Amino acid sequence: MLVLTRKKNEAIQLGEDIEITVLAIEGDQVKIGINAPKSVDIYRKEIYVDVQQQNNEAANVPLDILELLKERKNK
Repeated sequence: MLVLTRKKNEAIQLGEDIEITVLAIEGDQVKIGINAPKSVDIYRKEIYVDVQQQNNEAANVPLDILELLKERKNK
């Protein structure tokens, strides 16, 4: 892991297209701004992990449930 120290209004550049700027420091919280192309998905880590977990759970639906749903649709 790369660890950098930044002060308010200082930035970090990721490649050519992504810039992360420290906007404010209040107590134990840091407010950051991210400039990135719209094609880049940006999530808070806990949201990203939750979405990945839900996707994995959805992908592991037992086949018998899928068959029941298919039968129900065909009726």
